[in-house]
Amino acid sequence: MEIVAGHQALTRRLHEPAVALGNFDGVHLGHQALFQAARTAARSWGGEAVALTFFPHPAKVLNPSLAPPLICPLERRLERIAAAGIDVCVVEPFTLELAALAPEVFVDRVLVRALGVRLVCIGQDFTFGRGRAGTVALLGELGQAPERHFSVQVVPPVTAAGMLCSSTKVREFVLEGRVEGAAVLLGRDPEVEGLVVAGAGRGRTIGIPTANLRPVNELVPAPGVYAGWAEVCEGEAQGLRRPAAINIGSNPTFNGGSGALGIEAHLLDYHAPSGSSLLGARLRLGFRRRLRAEQRFPSVEALVQQIHEDIQATRALGVLGGER
Repeated sequence: MEIVAGHQALTRRLHEPAVALGNFDGVHLGHQALFQAARTAARSWGGEAVALTFFPHPAKVLNPSLAPPLICPLERRLERIAAAGIDVCVVEPFTLELAALAPEVFVDRVLVRALGVRLVCIGQDFTFGRGRAGTVALLGELGQAPERHFSVQVVPPVTAAGMLCSSTKVREFVLEGRVEGAAVLLGRDPEVEGLVVAGAGRGRTIGIPTANLRPVNELVPAPGVYAGWAEVCEGEAQGLRRPAAINIGSNPTFNGGSGALGIEAHLLDYHAPSGSSLLGARLRLGFRRRLRAEQRFPSVEALVQQIHEDIQATRALGVLGGER
C-alpha cells in the first residue's frame, strides 16, 4: 500500500479513485465494510481504492482534554488498512486550519483537486468541515455539481452479535477488561504493543520469567490477568509467536498495590537461547480472555500457585493468533 503524508504530498494523479473517508481508529468491522465498498467499486472500473484518514484524532486538536485514547497506534492502523486491500492511504494532518475549512472548500481542495475522487464511501453519521457542518446530504449535493461530478456511497452501520460496531464501544470494552466483546467488534483480538524493558526481575526468581512491556498504545485493558498471545515484531527473535499469560497491574503482593501500573507477559514454552534476550525487542500482545482480577496474595507461594493455574488456563484455550 502506498502511504501519502497528506493531500499536498501527492506527486501523481490518482487513477479514478474510490475513497473511503474517516478516522478509522481501530479498523473495526464497520471500517472494514467501508474499505470493502471502496475496493469493490474501484475494481469494477479499474480504479484505485483509497483511504483518507486523519492524524492526530480531531478531538486531540479541537478538545484535547476530552480526546479518547486511540485504540491502536498510527503505524498499526496503516498495517490494518493495507490488509483490507486498500491501494493508497492518505494520512491527512488534522490541524486547526483544516478544521476551519468550510465543507465546500474541503471538498474542492482535498477530494476534487488533490485526489480527483470518483466515489466517496462514508458512514451515515460522518461529518466534516468547519463546525462539522458537512453532512452526508451536503456531500451528495456537492458531488452532483458538474464541476465536481463524484458519487457518494453511504455504507450502512455494521453490527456484530447484535452490537453496533464503533470505536467508542471498542474502547468501552477494552477499558472494562471485556476483551472478548472488543474482539467481536474488531474481528480480531485487541492488542497492545511496545518495547520490552528491564523489570524488577521477580518473575525469573520465582521460575516464571516475564517480558515487561513499555506500551506505545494509549488504550490498555483494565488491570487483571489475561490469556492471550505474544508476537515479536522486531529484534533477534522477530517472528516468534507464543501463547502468553499477561498481567496488567501493580504487583500488590510485593508492594501493596502502590506501584506503577505495569504490563508483563509470560510466553509459554519459550526459553531464550543462551546469551539472547527479548530486551529492546518490539513485542505485540493480544488479549483473548480475562481470566481474573488482580489480587494481593498472602504469600509468594500462593501467588506462584495461582500463576501456574493462569498459565494452564491459557494453554487450555489454545491461544496463538489474533484473527477471529
